[in-house]
Amino acid sequence: MAIVESVRGGVEAGDLGRVLMHEHIFLFTPEIHGVYDTGWREEVGVAEAKERLKDLSACGISTIVDLTVIGHGRHIPRIQRVNAEVDINIIVATGLYTFDDLPRYINFRALGRARDQCDVLTEMFVKDIEIGIAETGVKAGMLKCATDEPGVTNGVERVLRAVAQAHQATGVPISTHTHAPTRRGLEQQDVFEQEGVDLRQVVIGHCGDTTDLGYLKELMARGSYIGMDRFGLDVVLAFEERVNTVAALCDRGYADQMVLSHDANCFNDWFPAGVMSAAAPNWSYVHITRDVVPALRQRGVTDAQINQMLIDNPRAILGREHRQLTTLRGGVGPLVPSRRPVLPIGTFSPAAPKK
Repeated sequence: MAIVESVRGGVEAGDLGRVLMHEHIFLFTPEIHGVYDTGWREEVGVAEAKERLKDLSACGISTIVDLTVIGHGRHIPRIQRVNAEVDINIIVATGLYTFDDLPRYINFRALGRARDQCDVLTEMFVKDIEIGIAETGVKAGMLKCATDEPGVTNGVERVLRAVAQAHQATGVPISTHTHAPTRRGLEQQDVFEQEGVDLRQVVIGHCGDTTDLGYLKELMARGSYIGMDRFGLDVVLAFEERVNTVAALCDRGYADQMVLSHDANCFNDWFPAGVMSAAAPNWSYVHITRDVVPALRQRGVTDAQINQMLIDNPRAILGREHRQLTTLRGGVGPLVPSRRPVLPIGTFSPAAPKK
């Protein structure tokens, strides 16, 4: 069985248990905290995170994937402090979170080396995976990138390609942020294919923000998993619609290509205190176990399908197991590597829409 890297070291993929595939612990703006009195208190924040993760563990979740990367205020020593007192596997990520431009540190460094054309971003991501993040020794077990409503800007494209190249170099799977209403996941798949990525090793995130079954089936027809991973964010899409969409796809046989999560956190300084708890009172780590799973059962989703989404699919993704798909649903045909030429940065154009 494959070994998956976590904050506490390697874990056998078969021992991951129930997994939430898209969460955060701290979403932080370090340039603000420590300069201004924002109300953040390190000891209080760490203690609260420990309690929330203990509640999650008590609900039967054994592992979370913390997709906090560059742009989110990632600070691994803080996560290590939390994990030291909580019996849960925390898998951390590398990557960069932007909807448009790159940080100046990245933007004004050369795209690649003369010899191998390796982006400095790719080098950073590979180091996080193979050596460890900063001086912590904690190795990333997932790659993360984002495409939101602005689409594949030059900065976003560079991150997508760097993530794809790091995946090719290491085999670590990819998880994404997308804007489902504008179907951005398809553009991500285009770029990944151009870089030679096997789309079975990709989770297209935030697909639970839409009820467009045609779009979701198109993503899965190309081989990717989809993240139904914002349960509790009812302000974006209502609980009933989220649950009904998952149930409808399970009824059509797609449980083997979905994963479940919340995209929740223990601390988030993006919003003033109390705003999100008032707007989305169910947005917490325990919502799936306490509310979503019973609602899925009421709609005919079987325990086997629930375990597929919470146990089997995460184990396959994180353990880098290829699903044995010879032909994809809907008569699409055999899954084969893309033969598209690799495009230079700044020349991306999405594939023509399917008729």
